[in-house]
Amino acid sequence: MNRYEAMFIIKPELSEDERKVLFNQIQEAITKNNGKVSLADIWSEKKRLHFPIKRHQEGVYYLASFVLPAEAVAKIRAAYQINENILRVMISRLK
Repeated sequence: MNRYEAMFIIKPELSEDERKVLFNQIQEAITKNNGKVSLADIWSEKKRLHFPIKRHQEGVYYLASFVLPAEAVAKIRAAYQINENILRVMISRLK
């Protein structure tokens, strides 16, 4: 099991309830693949993007730290790319 950190940029126009559902989906994708989330929280509210992503000028940044088997990273990345409320995701392995 390796330690990872993921930064998500999500759509800024989501309501509070929609955000909670999305954050739950993000964490479920990790736990379904035998991972464990150690930290997950909003990193920045409605921050202006340097360039448009999927026609959005702003985004909400969400940070998650977790442990996960190395072979499961591709599976969760694919699940996140399918989700239309996630504009961008970056997953980094921590030492």
